Amino acid sequence: MRLVIMGPPGAGKGTQSALISSKYGIPHVSTGDMFREILKRSDGLANRIRKYVESGELVPDELVVEMVRDRICRPDCEGGFILDGFPRTVAQAEALDRMLESAGKELNAVLYLRVSEEAVVRRLSRRRVCERCGAIYHLDYNPPKRPGVCDRCGGRLIQRDDDREEVIRERLRVYHEQTEPLINYYGEKGLLVEIDGCKEIHQVWEDVQRVLDPIASRGDC
Repeated sequence: MRLVIMGPPGAGKGTQSALISSKYGIPHVSTGDMFREILKRSDGLANRIRKYVESGELVPDELVVEMVRDRICRPDCEGGFILDGFPRTVAQAEALDRMLESAGKELNAVLYLRVSEEAVVRRLSRRRVCERCGAIYHLDYNPPKRPGVCDRCGGRLIQRDDDREEVIRERLRVYHEQTEPLINYYGEKGLLVEIDGCKEIHQVWEDVQRVLDPIASRGDC
């Protein structure tokens, strides 16, 4: 099963992707995670990407496409994947189509988590991430058992720099300008499925499963 999950920052894409990965046995391919790994380095590529990420701007397509191509060609993606954070522009979507077409494959569905702008700001300002394993928490909706400590690995929970309100507002501006056209792109292809991302996590997950279970049962993935 080959999927894309999209929506504004803070829509819950990472949370739902992790659930999808666990149930359906496909890797969660997050460009955000890939970028954060690169930003731990100090080489030329890391320095080029850092200026975009820290200002909330999108990384240029050519850099992102090359990273994703390398990732989805690895053996663990042979049976499928869920792409989280890519594509973010129509140009990236077209590049993904070409990648899959050259391999004789295609997307099965594009999940669009619909969330209002103000809800995004509230969510992200209360989000915390484990600095050790990357697990995501929310102080209101999905709090850790112990304040400031990851349930999974015991690591310290932090607020990412790109979750500050001024950066969130810039990320939303860029999202509306460059990413929203993907809604029409995938809608015209008949791949887009809209899901209300403002519901509780377990309710969103139930909606996601109602979409994916028939795809998985047909085996056309």
